[in-house]
Amino acid sequence: MPFKSLDELRAACLDLPAGSEAAANAVARRQDTLTKPQGSLGRLESIAAWLARWQGRDMPQLDRVKVLVFAGNHGVTAQGVSAFPSEVTLQMVANFSDGGAAINQLARIAGAELHVIPLDLDYPTRDFTQGPAMDGEAFLAAVSAGYGAVTKDLDLVCFGEMGIGNTTPAAAISAALFGGGAEKWTGRGTGVDDAGLVRKITAIEAGLKRHAEDLADPLMVAATLGGRELAAILGATLAARHSGVPVLLDGFVCTAAAAPLARLDPAGLAHTLAAHVSAESGHRRLLEALGLPPLLDLGMRLGEGSGACLAVNIVRSALECHARMASFAEAGVSEK
Repeated sequence: MPFKSLDELRAACLDLPAGSEAAANAVARRQDTLTKPQGSLGRLESIAAWLARWQGRDMPQLDRVKVLVFAGNHGVTAQGVSAFPSEVTLQMVANFSDGGAAINQLARIAGAELHVIPLDLDYPTRDFTQGPAMDGEAFLAAVSAGYGAVTKDLDLVCFGEMGIGNTTPAAAISAALFGGGAEKWTGRGTGVDDAGLVRKITAIEAGLKRHAEDLADPLMVAATLGGRELAAILGATLAARHSGVPVLLDGFVCTAAAAPLARLDPAGLAHTLAAHVSAESGHRRLLEALGLPPLLDLGMRLGEGSGACLAVNIVRSALECHARMASFAEAGVSEK
């Protein structure tokens, strides 16, 4: 286990490589020579520079792209916060293995390898209205599982999650980190009715009140209000930064899971892009709070890494234009 204490983890979260300014500048210079008006490809140009910065390569590559989907179960579902029962988490993990989920199709189309990592599904986290979701040992184990899942040979990694009830801890973490109360951050998740929405808000308010003394520390927020799959995404996002692997974040749950890094260091998520903004009401607010403009806005709210996989195709397009377009000189095209 890479992290034996919260202090070790905190030190790792505060020791973040800055990326290669020289590689990003090399991309910008090449972009200005290509057969197009400068800046005319918009965010595709900045995506190419982002890839270069975090890969540390003047010419980025996307030979190995991976989707990591972490799965966990949540004790807070006892409060009636989800439209589906907890056993669906395990059933969907089996569906991933059988190739029957949306993420299987999207990963194939994106040319990405899919790896699903279940985290103690038979042992849900504690109901955070009754106590901390995870004690220190469980939290560090989950963070370490995520950290160990990211390898240095990857060119790009997408994170996804599966966990019935996990929009509730995502909303709780968002409220704890950015304020504004439970109602501001809470949406309908898997499709709860009005009574279910009230139960979610009530549960989150109870959790925020119960753990008020811990909420000044972003890591304690993740431990007391989160879940194993969220903690693993936090660890995986940290590992990607240390290993020079750019990250595409999926929806509300993934973004909330990674958000403690940004609260510990304002540049903590500089190596990430928000793949999309989901239909879950708190996600757009969270992206705005983090300063992460989304690449896509398709009204999705599935999770699984689905939006991140779709965005891989945009990143591939950005790289193809950067790497394969001719310069004005090569094409014999007159510059202005």
